[in-house]
Amino acid sequence: MANNIKRPNGTEDVLPKDIHKWYTVEKIARETAESYGFGELRFPTFENTDLFLRSVGETTDVVQKEMYTVKAKETEFTLRPEGTAGAIRAMLQNGMLNEALPQRIFYIISCFRHERPQAGRLREFHQFGLEMAGSPAPSADAEVISLAKNILDRLGLKNIELHINSIGCPTCRAKYHDALRAYFEPRKDELCDTCKERLVKNPMRLLDCKSPEDREIAKDAPVILDYLCDECSEHFTKLKKYLDNAGIAYTVDPKIVRGLDYYTKTVFEFITTEIGAQGTVCGGGRYDGLIEQLGGQHTPALGFGMGIERLLLVMDKQGCDYLAPKKCDIYFATMGDAALEKAMELSRALREYGYFAEYDLMGRGLKAQMKYANKIGAAFTIVLGDNELEEGKAKLKEMEKGEEVTIYLGDKFAASFEEVYFNKMLDFMDEETGGNGSLFAFTGEDK
Repeated sequence: MANNIKRPNGTEDVLPKDIHKWYTVEKIARETAESYGFGELRFPTFENTDLFLRSVGETTDVVQKEMYTVKAKETEFTLRPEGTAGAIRAMLQNGMLNEALPQRIFYIISCFRHERPQAGRLREFHQFGLEMAGSPAPSADAEVISLAKNILDRLGLKNIELHINSIGCPTCRAKYHDALRAYFEPRKDELCDTCKERLVKNPMRLLDCKSPEDREIAKDAPVILDYLCDECSEHFTKLKKYLDNAGIAYTVDPKIVRGLDYYTKTVFEFITTEIGAQGTVCGGGRYDGLIEQLGGQHTPALGFGMGIERLLLVMDKQGCDYLAPKKCDIYFATMGDAALEKAMELSRALREYGYFAEYDLMGRGLKAQMKYANKIGAAFTIVLGDNELEEGKAKLKEMEKGEEVTIYLGDKFAASFEEVYFNKMLDFMDEETGGNGSLFAFTGEDK
């Protein structure tokens, strides 16, 4: 017998029983971004390869080792390894940067990188990200960092640390590159082949190398903060002041350079130690030169990306709350074809009201149907047989407490059920607050 086909290594299936966790993260992230004035952008899963070469940087691990690229006739495409480049391309191509600034967008996307799969690091992963284009002010940096922290707080995450750094502008970075070359040059023969090339083209990338040997060599390397020009230094000082004013705790971490070449000035990461080595749940910063690099007018910009799988790992680890998974509101247990047809009719009416209604599709006996209703967590059940159809009414059973009420099966059935359901919610709230409300205050007899 042939082997079963399995999903590709480094990818995951999200099952219906877990999708409510994803909905929780997406809902809170989307609502928080909208409260800060951001609107959703959707853009293609793949782009022309040149977009990532020009933006992410040819000396980065992403471009050198991790991109999924395919040639279609004479055209070369790449599955997006991150969100910023595609989002900025879309903003440019659609004229958004000609409108009132700042422009604010967010997105929820899948990304693709060919790297060794491990906990919190997949070959297909998902991100919530956002970009703000138009403002050079450090107050914009504080706004974006505040937004990220707001999302993490609303998700209920604990023990998440904010690390910030400034990696300067091209002017002060040139002096820093000279200092790095002077530091690494005497030991260049000990570096990996990739870093030997980076030493010439972009020495800051040596600080991002994952090789343990190279990291050891780099541990005493010069620090970028010692080389900032007056403008970059003032920008960083004001950012720290704004974060202090907002009560947002942070650690200045000179080792943060981020893995992509387009960053300038502010870079930041929200970090946890609770999911192993892949502890960055959110990372971002400023990229004032990227829009011009991609063919637009000089426009300062900044943003961040937040890994959804990593967020869920931390939320599970910390026992955070999720939105309740959707469960069956009412299950019709039927006996005979006429009862099944009635159940189909009543279900159609309930679904128009937005209720989750279900009936037997497997030809089960009554006992098996009730067992199934209990297994799927149906809130209410109704048994329909010849007697119920003849009388035009049936017993509506609330499963948790076993209470029953007569409900009529006429044209107003859906409205009647809605009022019973509403009374159940009131009853639940009464119990939570110490009241003694009645569950079945209405039976919905048709007149």
